[in-house]
Amino acid sequence: MLSFFLLCVKKNSVNLLNFPFYLSIRYLLSNQKGSFTRFAGFLSVMGLAVGVSALLLTLFILNGFERVISDKISEFDGHVRIRHFLNEPISTKLTTIDSALINYNDGLILSSFIQRPALLRKGNLAEGVIVEGIHNEQADFINNMLVQGNLNFDNKSVVLGKRLAEQLKLSVGQKIVLFDLATLNKSNKRIKQFTISGLFHSGMTEYDKSLVFINIVDANILFGMGNSVSGYVLRVEDTSMLDEITASLNNELSYPHMVMNWKEKNRSLFKWMSIQRWPILFIFGLIALVGVVNIISALSMIVIEKTGQIGILKSLGIKGYQLKIIFLFKGLIIGISGGAIGSVIALLIASLQNNFKLIRVPEDIYFMDFIPIDISILSIINILLFSIIFSILAALWPTLRASQIEPSEALRYE
Repeated sequence: MLSFFLLCVKKNSVNLLNFPFYLSIRYLLSNQKGSFTRFAGFLSVMGLAVGVSALLLTLFILNGFERVISDKISEFDGHVRIRHFLNEPISTKLTTIDSALINYNDGLILSSFIQRPALLRKGNLAEGVIVEGIHNEQADFINNMLVQGNLNFDNKSVVLGKRLAEQLKLSVGQKIVLFDLATLNKSNKRIKQFTISGLFHSGMTEYDKSLVFINIVDANILFGMGNSVSGYVLRVEDTSMLDEITASLNNELSYPHMVMNWKEKNRSLFKWMSIQRWPILFIFGLIALVGVVNIISALSMIVIEKTGQIGILKSLGIKGYQLKIIFLFKGLIIGISGGAIGSVIALLIASLQNNFKLIRVPEDIYFMDFIPIDISILSIINILLFSIIFSILAALWPTLRASQIEPSEALRYE
């Protein structure tokens, strides 16, 4: 290292940036037998890599969890529902909806639905269910969740949850009877027989054990709705416009009509997800912080070990600011290396989990049977930048110590 410096001086070609960068690499990758420098550099890089990978995986998992929950809820409930404040039937000719949505025609699908409680019976077994009558053309979302049979609402067919079918020992092709609960204790009961055409499985017990889908025409007959429906469901292609659309509908529709988007309906669930997100990120952020502390310790030990060499360099004319650049370069190299390695580890684990679903979770608790991971390039860039910035900041204190070393004091012990 000193021979390199002398050679540069001899050739009169010392470069302010190249020389500190060269020394930074030499300090980190020193091959000197028994040297602590190389081990300290490796330890600080790997410590930061572990912290970065843990933080990235935490972000990926939280994003994946929120996406899966949001997708499942919005598939069943749509993005906005319009219904009567007291759950009474409403008119099928609600023209104020059209005027509220006149500026949002693109990417909107509006359809009516009928949703009423009913009693499902098969032989001696019976269970209370929620029957939802929908239009055939709006039933495509169920296709993604079908596990048996097909999506056929013709000829008095129903599609119900797999968990409900298992509970009542039902299978595709069997016939069931639906009773309108509003007429259950009356002499003129409304009863209709259906054939099970398919079973769906969403992973959300609330839906899988209670929802039964039928054609809206059959629902109208079963519940005697006449020219009324339970409400309207709106599906939005661009969810960033959701709050604006909800506000527009609220301005046009008055009591007794009620407008509620899917986030408002499930406010407690999304509030819980938002609250639990920050403590988790804080805990795993501490792991990354430990990696930064390791950088301070490693660079401080390097300063102690290289005190003699620093003294020689200063006696040969190296300025204090050049020594600062050397150790700041070291922090930069550690930050880039640790951040890059941590990002690669996180991407590798995320890809393995997404492709092979290695980590499973109880579906009854988490609404899914495996941990979903959503890779975010923006998160990778942000965490990588933070790792570099904090690594450079961590190098400041060792840098100041190195620049304050006096040649006479350093060489006294050589």
